[in-house]
Amino acid sequence: MQITPDLHLISLSIVNAFVIVEENEVTLIDSGLPKNEAKILKYIEGIGRKPSDLKHILITHADGDHIGSAKALRELTGAKIYASAFEAECAAKGMPPREPKTSNLLLKLLFSLTAKMFVYPPTAVDHIVKDGDVLPILGGLRVISTPGHTPDHVSYFSPSHNILLAGDSLRTANDQVYNAISPFTWDAETQNQSIKLQAKLKPQIVCVGHGKVVREAAGKFKS
Repeated sequence: MQITPDLHLISLSIVNAFVIVEENEVTLIDSGLPKNEAKILKYIEGIGRKPSDLKHILITHADGDHIGSAKALRELTGAKIYASAFEAECAAKGMPPREPKTSNLLLKLLFSLTAKMFVYPPTAVDHIVKDGDVLPILGGLRVISTPGHTPDHVSYFSPSHNILLAGDSLRTANDQVYNAISPFTWDAETQNQSIKLQAKLKPQIVCVGHGKVVREAAGKFKS
């Protein structure tokens, strides 16, 4: 689904990935679950680009539904994978950055039943990113440290396009932007600080890993 002339959303069943399309290259934000690579490449071809045009895979965090197909996509296209330092360490081991926190027996059972879906192969990261880095993508894509959901989660913000690609640091519902506190949250207070930081950016478009895109988003952040 096209969001702007430069940005597309790929719905991958339980998670979103995003494609930035520029004249000479394509960038992917998150890569879905393992075995999502065919659907991602089909979408890229459907908008008139070749798999070899995919040059960058930017990872927000190392959960299996966000980094699951990154290794396969690199092998198929030669694209380079980018992630923050701690998330890269987890990716290299094929491990999530933290375990779910819940005392609810039904949720524990659900997590145990679905855990295999999120298992991904050990994935080496080519480039480590950190807060304040600016990548030569989408007019200067800024790396924003947004920990809380995981210890070293990052988001990507384009000031020139006023677009925030927030991964799981935020959620959206009813055309509003919310704090993404859940049993998968590593640290709730840190997460609270991250949503405040992102609200100060006053993005006009917010894209999240789970939920619909919110436009005219600057005034729609809810604590």
